[in-house]
Amino acid sequence: MTNEINFNDAIEILPGVYWIGFFDDESKLNSNPYLIVEEDEAILIDPGSIPDFPVVMRKIIDVISPDKISTIIAAHQDPDVCGNLPVMEDVIHRDDLKIVAHSTTLRLIYHLGIKSKLYAVDEHDYQLTLRSGRILKFIFTPYLHSPGAIATYDTQTKSLFSSDIFGSLSKSRDLFAGSDFPGTMEKWHQSIMPSNALLQPAMNRFRAMEIERILPQHGSLIDTPQVATAIDHLAQLPCGIDLMQE
Repeated sequence: MTNEINFNDAIEILPGVYWIGFFDDESKLNSNPYLIVEEDEAILIDPGSIPDFPVVMRKIIDVISPDKISTIIAAHQDPDVCGNLPVMEDVIHRDDLKIVAHSTTLRLIYHLGIKSKLYAVDEHDYQLTLRSGRILKFIFTPYLHSPGAIATYDTQTKSLFSSDIFGSLSKSRDLFAGSDFPGTMEKWHQSIMPSNALLQPAMNRFRAMEIERILPQHGSLIDTPQVATAIDHLAQLPCGIDLMQE
């Protein structure tokens, strides 16, 4: 399966949902921006860093005209997640472009010098309705690993765009999690997540949701058979300060 995938192209992982990321040979890490195309509207999720921009934008152009992007979602403010926002903004060139994030994140993103409308999810009932009526819901995941971190749940495809949560490190270039999963998530979470005391409540919330796939911002994508395994594994994983105390 992996050998049949051309990672140089945008990959339609679901109808109208595209992986527009890349594999960084230096860091051995998948970076996974996503594009949702809904009729004549497009949503860009975690667009990436300045060095990522040429690859990400080329893949966007392979799918749609950039001016179709009405909304950019930033799960948190890290530069690898949204450092290229000002450049994206210039290329998209829409007066009505919205930057969607938690208000805590927007206070920091503001300093990138962006000019677009800021849409604080915590001021809009943690959801966004597209022109078609499709609803994106946002799950507040504080301190995982940023104070204003959010995940995005697409109610139409039952997909969770989880950003840094459920990220993984692997020598494999598989787009979807392989035989070394879920152990590939351990080093990533233990190095960037503050504690299991914060991670476990988020897992309990995800466990109660109808999630068919998890699409993280780094590492491999997690398809239906492995969703429950991923949640259960992280729910009991010591990380951050837990390891320091040990």
